[in-house]
Amino acid sequence: MLDDAPRRSSPSEDYANDPGPMLDALTRERLGRQLQMIYEPVIDEPIDSRLAELMRQLEFDRRL
Repeated sequence: MLDDAPRRSSPSEDYANDPGPMLDALTRERLGRQLQMIYEPVIDEPIDSRLAELMRQLEFDRRL
């Protein structure tokens, strides 16, 4: 029996068929600068000690 339901594409197929960026270069540059201004202060903030410990543990486990 044939299935007449439309075939749904997988996420990897959707990505492969993606036409690429829909924003022009000027808009992407402006957006990038604005995001950088917003998140730049966050880079200077200290990392929570629990997160730092998890990162150390991941690095340790990665070396095994």
